[in-house]
Amino acid sequence: MATRILVVDDSALMRRHLAHLLESAGYAVRTARNGVEALAEVDAFDPQVVTLDVNMPEMDGITCLSRIMVGSPRPVIMVSSITERAAEATLQALSLGAVDYVRKPDGTISLSLDAVAAELLAKVRVAATARVQRRGDAVAAPRAPAPAAAARRDGEPGLVLVGVSTGGPAALETILPALPATLPWPVLVAQHMPASFTGVFARRLDALCAVRVEEVRGAAPLRPGHVYVARGDADLLVARRAAGLVALSVPAGGAHAWHPSVTRLVESAAELLPPERLIGLQLTGMGDDGAEAMARQHRRGMRTIAQDESSAAVFGMPQELIRRAGASAVLPTAAIAPQLMRWLAPARAAMTRAPAPSLSAAGAAAWR
Repeated sequence: MATRILVVDDSALMRRHLAHLLESAGYAVRTARNGVEALAEVDAFDPQVVTLDVNMPEMDGITCLSRIMVGSPRPVIMVSSITERAAEATLQALSLGAVDYVRKPDGTISLSLDAVAAELLAKVRVAATARVQRRGDAVAAPRAPAPAAAARRDGEPGLVLVGVSTGGPAALETILPALPATLPWPVLVAQHMPASFTGVFARRLDALCAVRVEEVRGAAPLRPGHVYVARGDADLLVARRAAGLVALSVPAGGAHAWHPSVTRLVESAAELLPPERLIGLQLTGMGDDGAEAMARQHRRGMRTIAQDESSAAVFGMPQELIRRAGASAVLPTAAIAPQLMRWLAPARAAMTRAPAPSLSAAGAAAWR
């Protein structure tokens, strides 16, 4: 029996093109013009996947999504434009439980739809098997003063490296707000996401977290109590400058299929730090980006956590790490931050005992 897909969009032309694309791929498709019609079709048609426009009359996509997730949860893919305002709405939708999003075609729809057709079909195929995660409203954590740039007696801090894709925003909005401002090691996040989204996403996380969260656009000094989000459509590397380690945004490498590349992030960090000073988190997402690189370092002594199947929207990336015997622990989302803090307890204790030297003007200049 064909997988049932509900296409929700206020544009008749868009509905027709999306329906034709999905029907040609063998799916059973119905359409709706707005959120009100969509809710009726969810009851009548019981779709296994919903593609949902963000901006619609009568009932917008965010309101419709929230009602679907409360009344009859199922995988939803948001169809969004690439403006900053649309990015904020899409990230809100991902927080509410949508499993993924695709860029809404603009201009000549029949031509621009061709450019995103493969992506849409791939994401619908994955969504049909995805686990839907119910999400509540996130609460901002109290902000404490961030630690100084060099607060360890035994040299520079280690690094926490995070690889994540489909379902990542919801997972990160559970893990990162649970980390304290006194986090002793910087966190670097390679979330597969376009450039129009990552800045908005970093600001959203920063408002939710006690740690500081920023998007890396050039070079940023790596400091305890900070989370560095890779800029979309680029790669994030760890490099060494005169004053210490730095997060560096570089053009996406052609040798890797996904960007920001988890593999490149892990490999760059491993060139500069011993494995015992690295921790890897492999979270929800399709594919295997970063799995081999983390497994290789795990065999050398790197501690790693794979998100478990029950809490991952898509088990692909963590499953690949587990399959390679590269996971020190396999944990549900809510248990990841507590385990990370247990591993970092000695470093956190050492950081609180150490004096906090100031960064001189010359040292600050060395970061740039």
